[in-house]
Amino acid sequence: MSVNPGNDPSRRTDPSLRPTSASALIVAALAAAAAGWLLISTNDLFYHISPLPWTGAGVLGVLAVAEAYLAQSTSARIQRKPGAPPVQPLAVARYAALAKASSLVGALSAGFTGGLLVGLLLETTEEAASNVPVAVTTLAAAVALIAAALWLERACRVPDRPDREDDEVNRR
Repeated sequence: MSVNPGNDPSRRTDPSLRPTSASALIVAALAAAAAGWLLISTNDLFYHISPLPWTGAGVLGVLAVAEAYLAQSTSARIQRKPGAPPVQPLAVARYAALAKASSLVGALSAGFTGGLLVGLLLETTEEAASNVPVAVTTLAAAVALIAAALWLERACRVPDRPDREDDEVNRR
């Protein structure tokens, strides 16, 4: 459960899901980039493993497309656009949790792949050059996942409705 800052810590409130902060994503990406760069620059083991796999880019790309579709669909359903079926509140909460987790995974993947890419670009070997297209594609897919996840998270917000403000004023 979350505790309201500045209030009595013994008084607990309902759990809440806060929007993803850009600083958390940046810190995660920078830490992962440092790890990726250190892995490739200080360890000759990387070159004995084999080429980078394309599966990372594929999985991140599929997740990005799926979350972009969910974001578009959820937004239309929450805004009650004509032809859009109603959305279940629990489904929206699950989508929001998925979006938060996916944006962090995307930031970690983008950072790690970015660190690997920097190391690969600094190397002059053929093995490094052959891994650059995979790293660039994986980085692009990770950035697409971050964007789709943040869009889905934004789509899960309940819109402000002017008719509700009038109800609250009348209740006072």
